[in-house]
Order: sequence, then structure tokens, then C-alpha cells
Amino acid sequence: MKRTICIIFAGLLLGGCASIPPDERVAHDPWESPNRKLFQLNEAVDKVSLKPIAKGYRWLLPEPVRKGVTNFFRNLGTPRSAINNFLQGKPKYGFQELARLAVNSTVGIGGLVDIATHGGLEAHPEDFGQTAAVWGVPPGPFVMIPFLGPATLRGAVLLPLNIATSPLYHYNVSSVRDRLYGLRLIDIRARVLPLEDLMKDSTDPYVTLRESFLQNVEFQVYDGNPPASEEDDDLFDEFLEEEDY
Repeated sequence: MKRTICIIFAGLLLGGCASIPPDERVAHDPWESPNRKLFQLNEAVDKVSLKPIAKGYRWLLPEPVRKGVTNFFRNLGTPRSAINNFLQGKPKYGFQELARLAVNSTVGIGGLVDIATHGGLEAHPEDFGQTAAVWGVPPGPFVMIPFLGPATLRGAVLLPLNIATSPLYHYNVSSVRDRLYGLRLIDIRARVLPLEDLMKDSTDPYVTLRESFLQNVEFQVYDGNPPASEEDDDLFDEFLEEEDY
């Protein structure tokens, strides 16, 4: 969450410094016009459905319970992370993810408690979109998915594969599975509620969301250490010139 807040804050700076008119396309968002309409649709649907439920969820359940729910669903994503770490040529992290799955699923009471992290086994989440990026597949245009939110075309195409590699997808009791899917969605929405205060200061929420999301994608692909662009270097140099170092 701290990392996400930092990325959203960077997006706010970008959105505030350079608000892009709706009719002016940028290279990574050639479908900006329909994307904006889907963004508005998602915002309207969320406002009358998921957002009120997420607020009630945060008000009703204490933080330790919500943390347990988050841990449970993150544990279910560990097999996918292990597979993608192996596919990206990172066997050490792949085996570490498998060890995390074993520890948290047993000692951690089905993943409700993240014992592995406390024991020194840090998480290394990966998905098929990140693996495709490592293999050289470009992100493609930015897209807004109805009712789901932002994505790159690469991530949108590989979304079914990410879903299919979740143990929850293969659970045959549909009544329980569907409720768990709903709980996971509510938990995710509740965790991003604090970010809305940051978005309020944006002159163009769509641009802020887009730039923040794309920065987050790059951050994940490079495991938190993306290469600095020439523009970033220029900004840093300007900052150093303004300061008396």
C-alpha cells in the first residue's frame, strides 16, 4: 500500500503538471476517447455499488480481520507467482514462493496469517503479464476494462490465464467460490479507499489514474527498480542545479 501511494502521488504530480485535453492522443493511449467513457462508467457503477460496500466492510471489520482476509487471498496467488518466477528465470524466488505457500497454508492457518514473511521468506509476486514483459512482449495501448479498471493490452489479453492459475478458479463448489470472489473484490476495493483522498487533488483523474497505473506496471516488471529515462535524468539534474550542494 505504501508503494502504491507513492506511485499515485507521482501520478498526481504528472496529472497536475500536464493535464492532457481529452481530444489529444498520446502514444500509449490511442483509445483515449472510449477509455474515458469507460472510466466514467466504472466510476458511476462503483459509486452506487462496490464503494459503499467497501466502506461498510472497513467500518464493520477490525483491521486484524481485514488483514487476515488479504493474507488469505494473497496466499491463493502464490502458486501463480511461483510459476511466473520460474518462467522468468528466477528459480530462487520460485522455490521461495513454494516455501511460502507451504508455511502459510499450514502454520499460517490456510494463509490467514503471513507466517512466512515474519520468518524471513519475503513475497515475490509475479503474474503472466510481467512474464510476457520479461520475454519482450510490449505493453501495448492503455485500456479501460468495463467494471474491472485499467490495464495494458498485454495484461488484458493474459488476464484469463492469471485467473485460470488461481486455485480458487478450480474450486468446484460454485456457491462458496462465488462468495469468495465477491469477498476478494470487496477487500481490494476497501484497501484502495485511502487513495481517493490523493486523487481528489488531481485536475484530471483519468490522466492521473492512467499515468499512475502505467508507472506501477513498469515498477512491477522491473521488480521495483525500473530504469531511469532521459527525461527523469534531466529533471534530476535540474533539481540538483537548483539546490546548493
